[in-house]
Amino acid sequence: MDQENNSEEESVGTSEDDSLPSLPPGLSDAQAVELLWQVRAQRRQPSPDLPETVTVLTAPDGSLVYLVGTAHFSDSSKQDVATTIRAVQPDVVVVELCPYRVSMLKMDEKTLLKEAKDINLEKVQQAIRQNGMMSGLMQILLLKVSAHITEQLGMAPGGEFREAFREAGRVPFCKFHLGDRPITVTFKRAIAALSLWQKARLAWGLCFLSDPISKEDVEKCKQKDLLEQTMSEMIGEFPALHRTIVAERDIYLTHTLRQAARCVEAPPNAQRVPAVVVGVVGMGHVPGIERNWDKKLNIKEIMSVAPPSRLSRLLRTVLKGAGLGLLGYACYRAGGSVGRAVLSVPAVQSLMESLRPPPAP
Repeated sequence: MDQENNSEEESVGTSEDDSLPSLPPGLSDAQAVELLWQVRAQRRQPSPDLPETVTVLTAPDGSLVYLVGTAHFSDSSKQDVATTIRAVQPDVVVVELCPYRVSMLKMDEKTLLKEAKDINLEKVQQAIRQNGMMSGLMQILLLKVSAHITEQLGMAPGGEFREAFREAGRVPFCKFHLGDRPITVTFKRAIAALSLWQKARLAWGLCFLSDPISKEDVEKCKQKDLLEQTMSEMIGEFPALHRTIVAERDIYLTHTLRQAARCVEAPPNAQRVPAVVVGVVGMGHVPGIERNWDKKLNIKEIMSVAPPSRLSRLLRTVLKGAGLGLLGYACYRAGGSVGRAVLSVPAVQSLMESLRPPPAP
């Protein structure tokens, strides 16, 4: 699939902001574009003094990628992002988000705090509908880890991504890309990489996560993102899980950044010039992106999801059968009228239909 469709590209363009100049009246569209392009060129610092968390990568055509390594629960990371975007005035900003998590860009901090702490039945059902039973439950358990950190710090995740979105809107012609692999693919591949026993052990560890976390702990994790460190401590004994959640996403993020770092057309004659890109990713992904930058990448391989194993299908059938048996017994104990009422519920009928053997050929 083409990356332009995959990354949910969004043009930010020239928003009405105090940092942008007022255009003289009577300009043609072409003149306005050229003037704003010149303004951005004047603001772009040729040798910017950037934070230590920024790594500079160079594409074969001379395009530059300023990779900002962040901690997902960090005020100083937000400042690093803002400083970098203001200094280099990029053509494209790429963030470590996928379309399934884009809502966090426009929600206010108070709403995000409430959402992160409130893991209810509706969220569980939605996760299962989108990802299947095992992947959906794993997503909820990982959300619980994030909610635990949120509750400990009183700080919603993704502040650096919201900062990047705001700052990109202040740069003329800057485009905003969602650069991460779809979370549904990540969870399905992660679950497929684990045995049933490993899934149970991981779920147990996630359910009973309760260690206190301080803001000082977050800033100490500027060399390794806090959320990833928490997960790494729990999944260290599952190398296959680390591969799907971290290493494969390093490859995908590298691919997205390379796609963004393509020459752009400069007015007035549409001459192609090297692009300037700012990437905002968790600090734990920076080494992997650096290692993969000059390598040939196989994106199709890390986007495929294997069908469920025979054991998984058998277990699902057994669980459905057990549930239907318990339902039948409950109907028997409750009486005929109650039983008929329960059996008329669409969800129950769907369950019974899924257990019905296929017709003979």
